[in-house]
Amino acid sequence: MHPGDWRLINGENIEAIPAALARARGNATARALAKCDWLVRQKNDGRFLALRRGDLVSELRRNALTPDLRADLAALAESDNQGESPRPVSGLLERLHALGLDEIAYGDSTGLALVAEPHVLSYAGRDRYRRPLWLTQSAAHAWQRMRRAALNDGVVLEAISGYRSHDYQLGIFRRKLARGQTVADVLAVNAAPGYSEHHSGNAMDIGAPGEPPAEESFENTDAFAWLVAHADNHGFVMSYPRDNPHGIIYEPWHWRWRWKETAP
Repeated sequence: MHPGDWRLINGENIEAIPAALARARGNATARALAKCDWLVRQKNDGRFLALRRGDLVSELRRNALTPDLRADLAALAESDNQGESPRPVSGLLERLHALGLDEIAYGDSTGLALVAEPHVLSYAGRDRYRRPLWLTQSAAHAWQRMRRAALNDGVVLEAISGYRSHDYQLGIFRRKLARGQTVADVLAVNAAPGYSEHHSGNAMDIGAPGEPPAEESFENTDAFAWLVAHADNHGFVMSYPRDNPHGIIYEPWHWRWRWKETAP
């Protein structure tokens, strides 16, 4: 598969990524990945499930291909045909209720909208930690242009994270609740699952070399000063400035791409 075709195919319970981007644990897995185009994994925990080469499916783990997984694989192929259209959010609501969250009350109190995941996301390079960075195609192109423009000015912009699934955000909540935090404690720092702009594939956290990720100190860097001066020209805006109406803490690192005619 050519890198220009790399994309994340997003299903309800599983997702597929290019096998070339997967990290193999052991020689046998590395050999299997080298022969295939796609690796399929569970969204909730990242567990590898199967490999795909064209329409051929082979097992990565014994008994991995259950009837439910075969059905999910068929649905995944349909997701690939849907492009960047939004996925349904119906399954998310039940999980929100299990956390004690009412989507109507939460949306009214924060002014945040429920954010759907795209069916397909585009490869936008790698983040600071060498993980694949996934964004919508337009956001990916805008990020790459903006990063190059900053570099031409002697400023390095690092991607900290991009797209995050509903399952990822739910995992953050569950881990923090398990450590004894209350739902209110978590909501002071994290948007409720389904309400993070990261779900859209149009938002990303940006950092600078040597700076800790997602810290207010980022505002003191040359990277932040460059973003304040130039990000809008590339279609990016800071989502959560100080005293924002959503009650979310000041996040100078969090920037969202939005379409605009003047964006280059």
